[in-house]
Amino acid sequence: MTRTVPGRTDHVVVVGAGLSGLAATLHLLGAGRRVTLVERDALPGGRAGRLERGGYRIDTGPTVLTMPEIADEAFAAVGGTLRDRVDLIPLHPAYRALFADGSSIDVHTDADAMEAEVERFAGAEEAAGYRRLRGWLERLYRAQMGRFIDTNFDSPFQLLTPDLARLAALGGFGRLDAGIGRHLRDERLRRVFSFQALYAGVPPARALAAYAVIAYMDTVAGVYFPRGGMHALPRAMADAAAEAGADLRFGRDVVRLERSGDRVTAVVTAHERIPCDAVVLTPDLPVAYALLGRPPRRPLRIRHAPSAVVLHAGTDRTWPELAHHTLSFGTAWRRTFDELTRTGTLMSDPSLLITRPTATDPTLAPPGHHLHYILAPCPNTDIGPDAAAWGDLAPRYRDSVLRELERRGFDGLADAVDEQALVTPADWHAQGHAAGTPFSAAHTFAQTGPFRPRNLVRGTANAVLAGCGTTPGVGVPTVLLSGKLAAARITGRHATPVPRRRRTASAAPEGTPS
Repeated sequence: MTRTVPGRTDHVVVVGAGLSGLAATLHLLGAGRRVTLVERDALPGGRAGRLERGGYRIDTGPTVLTMPEIADEAFAAVGGTLRDRVDLIPLHPAYRALFADGSSIDVHTDADAMEAEVERFAGAEEAAGYRRLRGWLERLYRAQMGRFIDTNFDSPFQLLTPDLARLAALGGFGRLDAGIGRHLRDERLRRVFSFQALYAGVPPARALAAYAVIAYMDTVAGVYFPRGGMHALPRAMADAAAEAGADLRFGRDVVRLERSGDRVTAVVTAHERIPCDAVVLTPDLPVAYALLGRPPRRPLRIRHAPSAVVLHAGTDRTWPELAHHTLSFGTAWRRTFDELTRTGTLMSDPSLLITRPTATDPTLAPPGHHLHYILAPCPNTDIGPDAAAWGDLAPRYRDSVLRELERRGFDGLADAVDEQALVTPADWHAQGHAAGTPFSAAHTFAQTGPFRPRNLVRGTANAVLAGCGTTPGVGVPTVLLSGKLAAARITGRHATPVPRRRRTASAAPEGTPS
């Protein structure tokens, strides 16, 4: 039986109104708990925040939504639906990939459309390989979702289920690069289905093949953009929580927790003392552990994922080759991951993610203008330049990224920028993110599943963790699940699991899900 918080849990204080905290709040409300949600910022969202500058409405974190049924589950806990509150626009294509040899491919989540695109790009044999790969990704998802992702672990022995054997038989404990390579020979296509390992913080050559489930979310399950930007999701969740009776308190920075023995009895902000029966802590792990008084003992130090430099650029023009999501790959690949995860140097031949949200929702920029989000992965501050070094490095690196994009064909990009915001590891560090990375603990084997920092903390009976540093991990769908799993630790009531998608290889979502 899964462990839960003992004793009275009538009133829960949730610290942090990011996606995990909002999900926890909705699931707790649905289970009849009284919830007070405290957030240091003036708006909900956490990493999925909003910056308004010069008429541009800028999402500060995630750029698209995958697996919307997980968000819908949170709304359903209080009797609502995601569709009632958020207008989701399916993205076609989900991505566009540009390669150093001048070739490009659109990544579709519809199987027939993607098969035709792969055949155009790399021939009939690779198109057949794509069909096999898609089937493998779907089987991996079905084997993992209920037992390994949407679950609370108390012991590694919980892994010993028939699904573990099924996952092993699918090759889930091999290497991601090799798993993709069994189906696709074209190195460019293999990048399209393995770059997601960066989210997990492990190079594809070393990542578990089980993490191909992230590629399933990105390339099979459907990719969506909320009208009004990604910040529309946390805003809608906060509205639903308020209507369901949550007490939302913004602009409240938690300074300490009061304790009696092994229980937290109150959350203290700079403004007030809030008595509680239980607490959900969603800040990054070092901040949460500092509030609790000490980190738990681990045999190995936590390894963190790479970080990123993000340039939010408002421009007076755009470039037709840019889709909503465009991956611009350099020539290097393995060397890039070595630089990001081993040597701690900036990418010598960068692969970049360029998001153009105004391709889908032009209202996010002033009339006739465009918004671009340019993400350049970089080493975290544990192995790369430290936070202080980024003070001098940031403007030089910004200029080098813009020069590289102009070299790749985006002529006049630097001169077109009329509004900008630059975010570096120094900014992530200042926000309390360990190692200056928004991607938290890497998903190495020793930091996955039951080996990841758990959401129950030894020595404190009524505190639960949520967010990307704890189970199940990094990414919008998993962070939403972390809030649900944290609520289940308090209520003992695990909501209906996220449905396992049962589609044929040719079926894919085409519209907004209910």
